[in-house]
Amino acid sequence: MLRHLPNFICLVRIALIWPTIDALYSGEYWKALALVFVCAVSDGLDGWLAKRFNWTSHLGKILDPLADKLLLVALFLTATWMNLLPWWLAAVAVGRDVMIGFGALIYRLWFGPLHGRPTIISKINTGMQLTVALAAILGAAAGMPTDEMVTALAIVTLITTVVSGADYLAVFTRRALSTS
Repeated sequence: MLRHLPNFICLVRIALIWPTIDALYSGEYWKALALVFVCAVSDGLDGWLAKRFNWTSHLGKILDPLADKLLLVALFLTATWMNLLPWWLAAVAVGRDVMIGFGALIYRLWFGPLHGRPTIISKINTGMQLTVALAAILGAAAGMPTDEMVTALAIVTLITTVVSGADYLAVFTRRALSTS
């Protein structure tokens, strides 16, 4: 029974997305930040439990990145809608995720199972995306960081997003060409 705890924690994290976005949209920035913090801690906890006690599962391998991606996309779209983040960053970040999703689907359908882990640049990009989203929310809550600081973070995040997307495209292409 306990071996399913990481999956349950992922589901709770997914369930917290709506209250987080609702708090953000309602201007309750500190509450939104607290909920994102709870999501981050729970992400670390479910990963630690899965690895420490070997409670990994196929479902968990899907739920964990799905929970992370859903939260990040929801934060980006809401923050963009509220003019806390620039539209160009959200467009590129969501476009990258759509490209990766379609690339993975095409690879799976035409070439077979996709065995892979996120690359270092992808992890850096995810960290930058979370950092810029939190910075924008914190800026709205406390006035710091300033809009200029958030814009600077957004530019760095844009660069990591483009590089990460290009890296995924190159990896999918290399794998596809090596199997044909």
